[in-house]
Amino acid sequence: MILLKLIRYKNLLLIILTQVLVHYGFLKALDLPVALTSFNFFLLIAATLLIAAAGYVINDLNDIDSDIINKPDRSYIPSAISEKSAFNYYLVLNISGVGIGFFLCSRMGLSNFTTLFVLISALLYVYANFIKRVILIGNLLVSALVASSIIILVVFDLLPLLRINQDELMIPFNILRDYAVFACMLNFLREIVKDIEDARGDYAVGINSLPIVLGLERTAKVAGYIGVVYIFILIGYIYVYLQENIWLSLYLVVAQIIPLVLFCIKARYADKQKHYSYLSGLLKFIMLMGILSIGILTLTLKY
Repeated sequence: MILLKLIRYKNLLLIILTQVLVHYGFLKALDLPVALTSFNFFLLIAATLLIAAAGYVINDLNDIDSDIINKPDRSYIPSAISEKSAFNYYLVLNISGVGIGFFLCSRMGLSNFTTLFVLISALLYVYANFIKRVILIGNLLVSALVASSIIILVVFDLLPLLRINQDELMIPFNILRDYAVFACMLNFLREIVKDIEDARGDYAVGINSLPIVLGLERTAKVAGYIGVVYIFILIGYIYVYLQENIWLSLYLVVAQIIPLVLFCIKARYADKQKHYSYLSGLLKFIMLMGILSIGILTLTLKY
């Protein structure tokens, strides 16, 4: 059970949910041509989960000192798992994930795609060891890596068929691109809030995050302003692309825009640790509702 907590099994379940919804709940549900067979899709999920799990382990290995301060009840290294064992877990998870990725590319005849798995693995390592200490750049990188769980599915499911089915696949390709971009945007906002929650430990170990530079309350207000920008982007997106899809538009208003408005209001007056934890939880809820939006889109298009 400790190992499952170390690899953030709840976050991994969200990755599974996202990829299953995109592959089965969107592309296949709409009878669109896809390149991944069921077995190859399973391989892609396995590779994605193993590399992501390895990323969580190496991140915790580099956050031992700050985690003891920020979340002593959820710090498993070295109290429950030794640093040596954790690093061995990292190696096994990482090598297994990249290896399965190579096997998948070999099965599909897409040897030029193998670099994707190496790149994602390398970026997770570089983030944990170096880039996370760079203000905002680390937040942007980890947010892009979160969105890569959608992008990599698009790469393997649609790109191999895009040339021969361009007219049929271009619209779903663009939809999933926008889906990944907004997932990245929301995660970037949550990373800023998480930095506020972790500011005390980060300051103690010399990490120069945005809350340490601006202060906790000012950073919360900045997060609220970013949320306002996201609200206007969503409203604009609905107006330009979804006017005819009433049900999806209504869902996005209820499940995304209204919670974001609440987030902006709460961020404006946040000045205690419990407020920042509430903001982080609210963003996690908004992200989950965002994941489910692809299923709502399928229902509106199919029925």
